[in-house]
Amino acid sequence: MNDQLVSMITQLVMEKMEKTTEGQAPDVITTRTEEPLIKFYDTAATKGATELAEPMSTTSEPLIQLYQQGTPQQAHIAPATFEQPLNVAVPIKPFQFEADTLTDSIQAAKKHTPARIGVGRAGTRPKTKTWLKFRLDHAAAVDAVYGEVTEDLLQKLDVFQVTTKVTDKEEYITRPDLGRRLSDEAKSLIQQKCKQQPKVQIIISNGLSASAIEENVQDVYLALQQSLSNLNIDIGTTFYIDKGRVALMDEIGELLQAEVIVYLIGERPGLVSAESMSAYLCYKPRIGTVEAERMVISNIHKGGIPPLEAGAYLGTIVQKILHYEASGVELVAKEG
Repeated sequence: MNDQLVSMITQLVMEKMEKTTEGQAPDVITTRTEEPLIKFYDTAATKGATELAEPMSTTSEPLIQLYQQGTPQQAHIAPATFEQPLNVAVPIKPFQFEADTLTDSIQAAKKHTPARIGVGRAGTRPKTKTWLKFRLDHAAAVDAVYGEVTEDLLQKLDVFQVTTKVTDKEEYITRPDLGRRLSDEAKSLIQQKCKQQPKVQIIISNGLSASAIEENVQDVYLALQQSLSNLNIDIGTTFYIDKGRVALMDEIGELLQAEVIVYLIGERPGLVSAESMSAYLCYKPRIGTVEAERMVISNIHKGGIPPLEAGAYLGTIVQKILHYEASGVELVAKEG
């Protein structure tokens, strides 16, 4: 450090100490400001009523004005109290979705279709209620495909069970051709237990929806039996086929030489219903039968054709097929 600077600092320190010992107070420079740099107001109405900050500045207006809430004209602060309890019991209410407001035209349309119309949206996405219902219906469809018909139902219907050449559900979905052919054991069992050359042979299969069979087949089958009995139409030995396809009726028709086959099978499930069943009918089905020769009554479930009504109606269709000795397009042509 510069010696001259050190000497000057030392001299100043000595002079300050001498003044202190002589009782002389050091000079203090004070300034006074007239206004605070920042003012706080509860409301705009109390502006200028109370000054809360010091030291004061020479400015006439505060640099920043803070209001508790709202606009300066609407601001209002409720006085704070400590008498209210901290934990107030709030009654728990069950969650409810908002009620949808639909136009009259959409409400009228919804009465005639189960399709998802007028469900609205939240921005670019479906509403939570719509999305959850979609996921529920999709899960029900998956369960219908991969489900199995219970043994209790088969015992109630008093039917025996056979299998196709399909080994599991994955193969059933990816190999429809295997679902159209009976296994060797199934052929032997059918020939042993079933009546040969029946007027009407009824067969049942889970197809693509075990839920459809569980929900509908008992009412349909019993109503169909009653209808055919009233019409004095002979019925063969009914049996159940696991993982069968529609065209399997051709091989069964050739095996039993039946005049008419009624095939009750679970439909491919959708997002509207996973419990829909169909009834396929054909006059003397044989291997090589074309689809135009088949007939189908579909959408049999509680939201479509009632099962009991469908069973009774199938009896009248069988009577027509036997009378005209035709089914499908040919039956329509002969009736016309």
